[in-house]
Amino acid sequence: MRWGGIFDIDNKKIQLEEEELRTHVPDFWSDQKKAEAQMRKIKTLKMWIEKCAEVDAAVGEVEVGFDFVKEGVLSEQELDELYADALDKIEKLELRNMLRREEDKLSAIMKINSGAGGTESQDWASMLMRMYLRWCEKHGYKTAIQHMVDGDEAGIKSVTIGIEGDFAYGYLKSENGVHRLVRVSPYNAQGKRMTSFASVFVSPMVDDTIEIVLDPASISWDTFRSGGAGGQNVNKVESGVRVRYQYKDPYTGEEEEILVENTETRDQPKNRENALRNLKSILYNKELEHRREEQRKIEDSKKKIEWGSQIRSYVFDDRRVKDHRTNHQTSNVGAVMDGDIDDFIKAYLMEFSTDE
Repeated sequence: MRWGGIFDIDNKKIQLEEEELRTHVPDFWSDQKKAEAQMRKIKTLKMWIEKCAEVDAAVGEVEVGFDFVKEGVLSEQELDELYADALDKIEKLELRNMLRREEDKLSAIMKINSGAGGTESQDWASMLMRMYLRWCEKHGYKTAIQHMVDGDEAGIKSVTIGIEGDFAYGYLKSENGVHRLVRVSPYNAQGKRMTSFASVFVSPMVDDTIEIVLDPASISWDTFRSGGAGGQNVNKVESGVRVRYQYKDPYTGEEEEILVENTETRDQPKNRENALRNLKSILYNKELEHRREEQRKIEDSKKKIEWGSQIRSYVFDDRRVKDHRTNHQTSNVGAVMDGDIDDFIKAYLMEFSTDE
């Protein structure tokens, strides 16, 4: 396998054999949580081996294609298509290879909040929500709106989205920060150029393999009726849940109240379960942030990344979207707002994956 050395496939094949042998012991499924974690490890190793084989086959087709073009069996256009397919597979595998941290492989929880500015910022938050939902759809990720607060006139004030699928967090962690929109506002009678802000916060969705200990004394619950469009859509029982957690940072001693709301279903116990999972995800992410901060103190990183800083500008009338961390930009604003953000994600991972 020609590309195996780059991705250490020979060692992965040996490791796969060893990990599969561990599943053959008689009491393997007696500890279901441990067994499921083992099966996920095997699945990941198989994915690497299979994807690398696909790249190898695609490169082989390009090589054969050159000979076929000389013989007149294949057109140059068909060869170009084979080359583009091989290049796409290589780039996707290289990108996946950058996601090596333990949490990268997890699903994600994304929260979008509109900034100051009323309707204009709330409309911008809804545009970002659509952009990410379109990106998820294109990449086969399952999404669920866990809680959403509508804007006063248009758009949304905030939304929490669950994004399920392998490596969702690894890719979307690049979106953490403040997103700035500059455009001629449709909500301004004078047609002025307006600047709006919305913040995006992405955390890894914890699963059963991650132990997060919650202090029961620090938890309190409220219930409320989920909002609706009226009529038959109004939820007449208090299925919406709100959990408050009094968190004390174990490293700094600082205290804060963490608030999580969930109105995903009309089943209150299910919403409580989802809210607790989200709370655990937030606490897990706080621990990861601490580790990253300690790592940055040790290493002389290329650039300081502040999670709350302005990361990207979308200037509609200049037809420009620019990431301020990587300087990657594009003039195809329409495609970006339709979910085409892979180049921004790739530029981020290329520059910062070794610094985290």
